[in-house]
Amino acid sequence: MLVSGGRAGRARFGAAAVSQLDMFSHKLENHWPDWVELVGCGQVNKMKSQTANSSGIQPVRTFQVDRLPVRVYGSGADLGHDAAWQTRQYLGEVLQAQGSAAVVLATGNSQLQFLDALAHLGGVDWSKVTLFHMDEYLGIDREHVGSFRRYMRERVETRLRPRGFHYLEGDTQLPLAECERYSRLLAAQPIDLCCLGIGENGHLAFNDPPVADFQDPHRVKLVKLDPACRQQQVGEGYFPQLEAVPQYAFTLTIPSLCAARRMTCIVPERRKAGAVRAALRQPVSTGCPASFLRTQGQCTLFLDADSASQL
Repeated sequence: MLVSGGRAGRARFGAAAVSQLDMFSHKLENHWPDWVELVGCGQVNKMKSQTANSSGIQPVRTFQVDRLPVRVYGSGADLGHDAAWQTRQYLGEVLQAQGSAAVVLATGNSQLQFLDALAHLGGVDWSKVTLFHMDEYLGIDREHVGSFRRYMRERVETRLRPRGFHYLEGDTQLPLAECERYSRLLAAQPIDLCCLGIGENGHLAFNDPPVADFQDPHRVKLVKLDPACRQQQVGEGYFPQLEAVPQYAFTLTIPSLCAARRMTCIVPERRKAGAVRAALRQPVSTGCPASFLRTQGQCTLFLDADSASQL
C-alpha cells in the first residue's frame, strides 16, 4: 500500500476519515498509472518527450570551436550509443523526406562501438540506403584482414543489409580508372551523411598531412601513406609490422568528405588526444587535416573523456 497506518494510526481518525483514506488508498493501488497521469502529467509528459527526443545519454560537456560543435562523453560506449542514436534519427528524417539516402562510413577500431550500436538500435530501413566507404589500400586483397572491404562487409553490410554497398576495389589493375569509377558513383547522388574519424596523425580518411588539400579538385585520389599513418594500422592489429602495411591507398578527398549534408566525426580513445588537441587548438592547416572540420558547420565532433583529455 502506498498509504499505510495500522490500528494505532487508524484510531486517530474518525470513521469518515478512515473511510475516505481507505478509498483513496484503494484507488492508488488499482489506478496508479491513471493517478500519475492526473497529478503528475506535466512531469510524465516531459519524461515521454525526453525519451522520444534523445537517447537518454547526455554529454558531460559541450562547446563549439569556430563553426564546429563538440560533444564530450564520459565513456566511449556512451559516445558510440548517442552518436548511433542521432544517426538513426537523422536517417529516419531523410528517408521520410526523400525516400532514400546515401551514406559514407569510416573504418578503424575507433568506429567499432558506434557501428555496433547502430546495428543494434534498428529503426532505419537500410534497404533504402546506399553505402560508401572512404578509403582502401592499393594492391590489397578483399579477404585480407586489413582490407577495409572486409571490415565493412563483416561489420556493416551483412548486419544492416543496405540497398547497396559500393566498394573501392583496392586490388584493381587499373587504379586511376578505379578513382574515376568511384568518383562517378559518388557524384550520382548527394551524400546525406558522412561518418568519419580522425587519425592519430590528424588525417581524415587517408588525407595525411603531406597529401591533404582543402581545395582538392578530385573526389577520389591515390596517395602515398605517411609513416605515422601506417604505424597506426600496425598498432590497431591489422598488420604484423610496418613493412607489411601498403605504402599507397585510395582515399576520398577532403572536399569530397565535406560535401555531405551532415557529418558525424567519432573520435574516442586516448591515443587520439594529441590529434584532437591539434585539430581544435592549432591554426587550421594541412599540418593537421582534421582542423578543417572547424570550418564545417554541418559537422559535429563526438569525443570521449580520453580523447578530450588534452583540451
